[in-house]
Amino acid sequence: MLDCSSLEAVQEKMAASAARAGRDLSEIRLLAVSKRKPVSAIETLFRCGQRLFGENYVQEAMEKLDHLSGEVRRSSSWHFIGHLQRNKVKYVIRYFDLIQTVDSVRLGREISRRAEAAGRVMPVFIQVNIGQDPAKSGVLPDELPGLLEGLLDLPGLKVSGLMTIPPFSSNLQETRRYFREMRRLKEDMDPAGKVLKELSMGMSGDFHVAIEEGATIVRIGTALFGPRD
Repeated sequence: MLDCSSLEAVQEKMAASAARAGRDLSEIRLLAVSKRKPVSAIETLFRCGQRLFGENYVQEAMEKLDHLSGEVRRSSSWHFIGHLQRNKVKYVIRYFDLIQTVDSVRLGREISRRAEAAGRVMPVFIQVNIGQDPAKSGVLPDELPGLLEGLLDLPGLKVSGLMTIPPFSSNLQETRRYFREMRRLKEDMDPAGKVLKELSMGMSGDFHVAIEEGATIVRIGTALFGPRD
């Protein structure tokens, strides 16, 4: 049965990783990935103090968000972290506070158009395919400058960070290399840190390494909610 112990354990590990890296823990946020988990589990973590949640699938997220209590909806922030098709943008604009997975100007234009129609500016991250894996979404590193330039001109969205899912490896030092490349890429693209303020990377098996290499948001599912069916 889900209780506060899993959240507390993750928070302790985050604090230890931040201390090892000489970072301020307040710079790092925990995003609870609630895909394929019931409303009751989300509300349990909310009662434990968690306020930032992420979902991967539009239809599933809409159904869950419609059934959450008003307090949870009002007091939580929701990030869309899955692959986003342009025909689903109108729903994501309605239900989410930030989109982490923008990987093309075409998608950016649709987000901007829909956000303007809704009278808002949508914060977004650019998803980078740091491992250049053809099976993964995201812009290739050498294409990032052009994408960033194209998105900055769109009035209905605001780029505020980068996101990545590195290739899976049982060798955490190999994963660390990708996280380090992401940090360098962010610094090269925006040395002053005025635009790309966030770096979303690291999941249940490697978030401690991601924090050591500069993550500002870690996306944790299994370590909080337990294994998925």
